[in-house]
Amino acid sequence: MTRKTPLFTLLMTAVAALTLSACGRDDGRTAGQQLDSAIAKTEQTADKAAADLKQEGDKAKAAMARSADKVGAATEDAAAKLSATAADAMITASINAELAKDATLSALRIDVDTRDGHVMLSGTAPSTSARERATTLAANVKGVNSVENRLEVRG
Repeated sequence: MTRKTPLFTLLMTAVAALTLSACGRDDGRTAGQQLDSAIAKTEQTADKAAADLKQEGDKAKAAMARSADKVGAATEDAAAKLSATAADAMITASINAELAKDATLSALRIDVDTRDGHVMLSGTAPSTSARERATTLAANVKGVNSVENRLEVRG
C-alpha cells in the first residue's frame, strides 16, 4: 500500500489541470493560473469538509451529553425509589417490633403497611385504649409522617 504525499497530490492536481487545458478548454488562463485555481478549490473543499466534520462531532458530543444526563436522572430516580422503599420497610419493621413489646397488642394480628412514611394499621384491638396505644407506638417511630388507624375494637 502506498502513501499519498502532498507532493503526489499536487502533481496529480497539476496533471488534471494540464489535461483540462489540453482538451480545448481555453478560458484565457495560463496553466499555472489553472493549477493555482485547482489547488485553491481543493483547499476550499478540504476546509469545508473539516468544518462539516467538526460540526457533526459537536452534534454527537451534545447528543451524548443529553443521553448521559437522562441516564443520570433515571439512576437518581431509581435510587430514590429504592431508598424510599427501604425506609418504608424499616419503618414497618420498627412498628412491628414496638407492637410486639406491648403485652396487650403483641398477641394480636395487626397489619402495618407503610408508603412514603405514611402508616396504615389494620386488624383488631381488644379495647379503645389498646387501639390508641397502637397509634401512639406507630407515630413515635422515626420516619413516620402520619398514622391511619383502621383497627377495629373487639372485646
